[in-house]
Amino acid sequence: MELLIASAVGVLTAAGIYMVLRLRTFPVIIGTSLLSYAVNVFLFASGRLAMDAPPVLRDGAERYTDPLPQALVLTAIVISFGMTAVVVIIALGSWLSADDDLVDRPAEPRETAQ
Repeated sequence: MELLIASAVGVLTAAGIYMVLRLRTFPVIIGTSLLSYAVNVFLFASGRLAMDAPPVLRDGAERYTDPLPQALVLTAIVISFGMTAVVVIIALGSWLSADDDLVDRPAEPRETAQ
């Protein structure tokens, strides 16, 4: 199980970095989302993967799962959703104002009216 989770984190991170290095805004947004998913899976796995274990200590429970990584992942999901919405709006505004969605093209100087 740990090998599967570690592989998933590695693949999500590699795909996210690849997408962030693209020259268009939409792949950059998808890449940052993939990186946040990789971090979420890593945080969730850091709480020790335990099957059929309650998240809080109950009477008669021999083992339990740490609830802190679950709370951190839930908070990270909400924050990443909000930040993705903000970045999409900024990218849309940039695309509407420049008629292009390239990330690193320098702005062309505008001609001044005389």
